[in-house]
Amino acid sequence: MANVRRNSVKATILVVDDSPEIQRYLRALLELDAYRVETASDGYEALQRLGDVCPDVVLLDLQMPGMDGLETLRRLKEFRSNAKVIMCSGVDDPVKIREAAALGAHGYLLKPVQHLYLSAAVERCLTENIAKRPSDLMGAQLFVLPSPSPL
Repeated sequence: MANVRRNSVKATILVVDDSPEIQRYLRALLELDAYRVETASDGYEALQRLGDVCPDVVLLDLQMPGMDGLETLRRLKEFRSNAKVIMCSGVDDPVKIREAAALGAHGYLLKPVQHLYLSAAVERCLTENIAKRPSDLMGAQLFVLPSPSPL
């Protein structure tokens, strides 16, 4: 059975990815867990959407045309410093992971994303102590979840 949130208020997740297929895949996984899902195709659209949508968690692709995920994260944190952001990428680069942590990312998921890892990452963001300052979350609090191993 899917991990359904216990309270009646559904969290809103903003999925930011330039791939329509990835957007549909992540939406399907998140909706299985009863989350409300909004999407944006790039960093510019994501920042514009923050005016209408107040997401509880942002799931942000690293590699996008125009404004990449790290620049989007930087601007998003300037606009909404307490935003909870999980980076989602096929790039397993320790330098990028550290940069995302320094900018305030709460997690880093490697594509292809497994449902179990996605659910755990989102739940961790939602249950994390919101009183912490973003600087308290750097480094030690960032978690990286792997993509599935080939058979």
